[in-house]
Amino acid sequence: MTDFREIGKRLSNWGRWDRDGVKDERGTTNLLTPDRIAQAAQEIVRGQVFDLGIPFGSDGPQRGPFRTNPKLLVSETGEGQRFPGAFRYADDYVFMPLQSASQWDALAHVYYDDLLYNGFPASSITPHGATHCAIDKQAKGITGRGVLIDVARHRGVDWMMPGEVITPEDLDAACEKQGTTVLPGDIVAVRTGWRKKFLDDGDAAAFMAGEPGLGLACCDWLHRHDIAAVCSDNWGVEVSPGEIDGEMMPVHMVLIRDMGMTLGEILDFEELADDCARDGRYSFFLSAPPIKFRRGLGSPTNPLAIK
Repeated sequence: MTDFREIGKRLSNWGRWDRDGVKDERGTTNLLTPDRIAQAAQEIVRGQVFDLGIPFGSDGPQRGPFRTNPKLLVSETGEGQRFPGAFRYADDYVFMPLQSASQWDALAHVYYDDLLYNGFPASSITPHGATHCAIDKQAKGITGRGVLIDVARHRGVDWMMPGEVITPEDLDAACEKQGTTVLPGDIVAVRTGWRKKFLDDGDAAAFMAGEPGLGLACCDWLHRHDIAAVCSDNWGVEVSPGEIDGEMMPVHMVLIRDMGMTLGEILDFEELADDCARDGRYSFFLSAPPIKFRRGLGSPTNPLAIK
């Protein structure tokens, strides 16, 4: 049986970015260095912007049991207001899990054996939030060179099937077919077509019941290429059902807890993927900042790709 703990130990980044006795809480986003971000800006040629975030609304795919779609409450419509002159205003609230719709996972989001990334104790997560590795540690944003790896298009399908595993060989083959070179510090976006499936059939239960995604061997691939972050168009980045009987989300455990890699989930790559296929260029400038929820375990995001 595959031992995810051994893989995690071998790929561990614990201590890699510690400085002057201060333990790192950002993980692989440390690879988004100023020189790499400046170089990534050279990807902007046409100035065309692609919105990679899905709408934050009640018609999204997350309808339980773990998370729900956002709920919008309009608290003021202007009706009944009495102000001097013509002025009226509208106001609203949103109630939602922080990991609803398009999202980034904080490094405190997943752990095992009572330890978070870089050896922080899991007990540092309390009802008041995460003392260590919270999403606000990514406050300067997740910005740099993005690379789309369109595995679904490479396989010649609109979308892959639940439980279908993406291997390192699949990633390499898709990159070769695209003419794409992956560089250290890149933010990798993996397209499975799973978002397109939901857009076509609107079946939230089927969307959440399983998914195609990265297999455990891809952790080695991401580590070898020094990837800064990985995101996907499915709800959990990794394949579901998973590859290890009796273990949930082993890819999450290795990537987040051991490698310190921030994961982005439920993105929409459809417009971007079509454009990449037309012009043959699968790299772009990506700006995908989280919201600085202090001590938060994740955050919504509205990622923008610019070519």
